[in-house]
Amino acid sequence: MTRINREILKPLAGKYVWWKTPDQAVDMPERVIAQVMNIGDYADVQYLAAKVGDAVLREVLTHAEAGQFHERSWVYWHYRLGLASVEDDIPALPTRRFG
Repeated sequence: MTRINREILKPLAGKYVWWKTPDQAVDMPERVIAQVMNIGDYADVQYLAAKVGDAVLREVLTHAEAGQFHERSWVYWHYRLGLASVEDDIPALPTRRFG
């Protein structure tokens, strides 16, 4: 993943990864970004997109882990980032595999 300035993510980490300190959360920038993409408010999503760019958002989405996105967010981001068009099928959400 492209190196991201931790300071950009700290305010978002404190708000969207509430179970860790911001310093701990930014150690996994993909998790912070996925959380904002999934449950972020409009202003935070716009801030994130402007700071990290669509290429980073695409990378996070295409390498998402099971449970990181709700279906609604998953579909939205595929359209928003040009990974699907209205005619395309959206890929299935990632799932956990056991065994």
